[in-house]
Amino acid sequence: MMTAFTLGTSKLRLWTVMSSLWLALWSGLASAHEVVPTIADLMVVDGRVTIEMRVNLEAQLSGIDLDGLDDTDAAENVADYDALRALTPADVAARAGELVTTWNGIPLLMVGDVAIPVMLEAARVPDVADIELPRISDVVLSVALPAGAGAVDIAWPDGAGDLVLRQQGVDEPFTGLISGGGTSGAISLAGGDEATGWQTFAYYIPVGFDHILPQGLDHILFVLGLFFLSTQLGPLLWQVSAFTLAHTVTLALGALGLVNIPGSIVEPLIAASIVYVAIENIFARGLNQWRPVVVFGFGLLHGLGFASVLGEFGLPEAQFIPALIGFNVGVEVGQLTVIVIAMILLWLGCRAAAMAKLQGVEELVSEYPVMFRAWSVTGSLIIAIIAIYWVIERTLL
Repeated sequence: MMTAFTLGTSKLRLWTVMSSLWLALWSGLASAHEVVPTIADLMVVDGRVTIEMRVNLEAQLSGIDLDGLDDTDAAENVADYDALRALTPADVAARAGELVTTWNGIPLLMVGDVAIPVMLEAARVPDVADIELPRISDVVLSVALPAGAGAVDIAWPDGAGDLVLRQQGVDEPFTGLISGGGTSGAISLAGGDEATGWQTFAYYIPVGFDHILPQGLDHILFVLGLFFLSTQLGPLLWQVSAFTLAHTVTLALGALGLVNIPGSIVEPLIAASIVYVAIENIFARGLNQWRPVVVFGFGLLHGLGFASVLGEFGLPEAQFIPALIGFNVGVEVGQLTVIVIAMILLWLGCRAAAMAKLQGVEELVSEYPVMFRAWSVTGSLIIAIIAIYWVIERTLL
């Protein structure tokens, strides 16, 4: 049987390990440089094709392998990206031609088996004062098509991340996600390549999932804050249900354009919601009657954040409902994945603490609430610190 001294030493070691893990998480989250997909609109007017892009020019010019990457800090040649990010907008715009030359080498645009080199029409680089934040530029490419061209094929280079390609100005337009190294296939210039409802639904599931894992760091922390309230399933289900219902409502309203609140307001409030939940975890001993109501209110804010992501991708008008449902399903799967991972890690941590001291099953069960409370307080404290940093950062910028 364990002595009081041995039990205290075990708890101290567990606390030390947990603190180290959470501090590592803090260092990774606080310096996040989110990788976002390139958004491109394809139009053909009077035989001339135009491609308007919203793209992170610095990330593309640096040669960072963006495929599967969610944070530029994780890239091997991040120093090259940081050096480009420190350049003035005019200097970056002046180098856009280099990128177009690289794209033509793939080639970016083909008609049948013929490569059609595109030309740079414009490169507009915004002035984003904080070099820690990504800078999304507007690039316009165009070229005259050969006479009689009925379809084009768009390719995207290896390592360039994801390209969201949207056809404009036709009925039943093509909309698709092209991963690095992939192609769109033949896109009819007259339209008619629109995805079916089921295809659209399936396409937007990974879009929603990716916004949670790995890109939704603030939403991940909020879900972890819900998880850390109690080991009982009931409180977790009440909170997740309230959160899901709320963000579904505002996600739909925001995507429909019925509610439009600037990100400068929504993003600091989302961070503040994380602070509240984390701090309440430290002082609360279980679910109170107001917690689901508060979580519902915070879910409304997070839904507006999800809606802004859909705004970037652009929901297809004819397939609005399947796209919206698919995105929401992806978000829910991402949230459940976060909870499952947290449960597994918690179980492994408690099991490791038991094996370290050769505890029996009965002793482990009796100490489990104490161990969970240690995880909860430590995790909630680190979450609160991260979120407070975000509140300040998002309010001042």
